[in-house]
Amino acid sequence: MDMATRAVTEKPWWTLPENFHAPMVFHMEADQEELIFGHSDTYLRCIEMNSHTLIQLESWFTATGQTRVTVVGPHRARQWLLHMFCCVGSRDSYRHARGLEMLEHVRSQPLTNSDLVASISVPLYTGDPSLAPRISATICLSVPWPSPYQVMGCSGFHLSSFYP
Repeated sequence: MDMATRAVTEKPWWTLPENFHAPMVFHMEADQEELIFGHSDTYLRCIEMNSHTLIQLESWFTATGQTRVTVVGPHRARQWLLHMFCCVGSRDSYRHARGLEMLEHVRSQPLTNSDLVASISVPLYTGDPSLAPRISATICLSVPWPSPYQVMGCSGFHLSSFYP
C-alpha cells in the first residue's frame, strides 16, 4: 500500500505527533535550492504533497547565502528526501543523475512504499567529498536512541539517528 492509499485508510500523517518530534534541519546553497525547488519555490508545494512532508525554506537565515531547510513528516519520507538532496548536490555524475531522477519523480507523482524502501537500501555516502560545501547540518530522523553515524565528506552533516 503506498503512502497516499495509506493516508486514506489511516490517520493523515500530519495528525501524528511523532512526525513532528525531530524535524530534519540543514543548510543548502542557494543554487541547489533553486535547482530543487525552482525559481521562487515553484515546485515546493508539489514536492511537499508528493513526499507527504512539510518543508520550510528560510533563505534569509544565513549571511553566507545558504538556505535553512526544515522538513517534518514521516521518518521514511524525510529519509528519502535527505537521500535525494545529497544526490542532487553531488558532483559525482552518477549520484547527481540519480538525484535528478529522484527529484523529477517526487515532483511528478506521490512517493510509494517501494520508493521509500529502495532509497533506504542505497547507501547515502559513497565517498563524495564534494557535498561538504553544498549541504551542512545536524540531522535527526526521530529514532529513540542517538547513533554516532556521520556522513564523511559532508562537513557538519551528522546523521544522529538515520536508521530505525
